[in-house]
Amino acid sequence: MSNIFQMPHGGTVYGTLLNHREALAALGDQVNVAPYKAPPKAPILYIKPRNTWAQSGDAVVVPSDAPELQMGATLGLVIGRVASKVSVADALNHVAGYVVLNDISVPHDSFYRPSMRFKCRDGFCPMGAYVPRAAVANPDALAMTVAIDGVVVQHTHTGDRIRSVAQLLADVTEFMTLHPGDILSIGISANAPLAHAGQRVTVSIAGVGQIENTLVAEELV
Repeated sequence: MSNIFQMPHGGTVYGTLLNHREALAALGDQVNVAPYKAPPKAPILYIKPRNTWAQSGDAVVVPSDAPELQMGATLGLVIGRVASKVSVADALNHVAGYVVLNDISVPHDSFYRPSMRFKCRDGFCPMGAYVPRAAVANPDALAMTVAIDGVVVQHTHTGDRIRSVAQLLADVTEFMTLHPGDILSIGISANAPLAHAGQRVTVSIAGVGQIENTLVAEELV
């Protein structure tokens, strides 16, 4: 597997949890139990570090302790200008462009504080080519699909988010600064499909592009 994906100016890839209406609703009363006792009031973020970065065409290794992996289609916002405490009205002016992401993870039940062990295995963040912001008229109106071995198994949409792209950027930059080259994902949808070694996974976002990766079994030494 090749991990030579180079983001503009370097940067950090941030994932967003529970930003899909259906995904949050599916938790039901779990969000009301201790220690949180309420749905999240601010974006919940995690990091997809450099070891997770991969390109379309790279093989993704399925760890021996996880026979299936969750395929997380999502849109990535590539930051073009330093963003700190930006307004909703001005938020998109800080976006340089968009990328297709497959935020892969080991299936798990935890939320709010996802374990790096589930989210950060090598190759668990394939990314597509950079598309300039001007090429996408409305980032909140894009169809997303996941296909396994050529068969579409998930239809979802960037508009199904609790926070729009602009609102997410405003809320995140209220408590942290994003820098040029950083990528912030809008979060994966509920019912993300599972795939296993030997299968080919294609993630497509209308107007942005698609990425395709084959899953391979881990070779034990």
